[in-house]
Amino acid sequence: MENTVLKAIYERRSVRHFAPQAVEPEKIYEVLKAGAWAPSGLNNQPWRFAIVIDEAKKKAVSELTRYKQVVLDAPVLLPVFIDKTAMYHATKDHQSMGACLQNMLLAAHSLGLGAVWLGEILKNAEAVRNILALPENLELMAVIAMGYAAKTNQTSNRKTLNELIAYNDLQKGV
Repeated sequence: MENTVLKAIYERRSVRHFAPQAVEPEKIYEVLKAGAWAPSGLNNQPWRFAIVIDEAKKKAVSELTRYKQVVLDAPVLLPVFIDKTAMYHATKDHQSMGACLQNMLLAAHSLGLGAVWLGEILKNAEAVRNILALPENLELMAVIAMGYAAKTNQTSNRKTLNELIAYNDLQKGV
């Protein structure tokens, strides 16, 4: 497959086991930059990022999720927030946040990093924001745990398109 975007989409996997190797700052910033380039309504760019490498802060965050070990083992946590003061349409802005997170995951993959989107932690979103001493206008959307993958042989299956297409004027099965 020659198309590098499609290749990244089809090959990226959620990585939950990380090597202890530190992630270079330039790679962290590149992942954030990719997130910042996601589409957003009126180009309002409602995302705000945090970079967490401090072990004490990671430990505090790890206590807020059942994925404690993933958080502790990841060299980098990237909590991603929506700035409620930058929002103009809740549905559109939340959709933009999904695009931002997907861009970040694909960028991490393209840079040779592994990452996983942690959403279960949202049940403790306010506590995460408080650990990072961030203002109330920032609402946690996810935490991306990121680092170099300890293993790279993950596989995944998907439903067929015929199972997923609800209506089809092409009249052709796939």
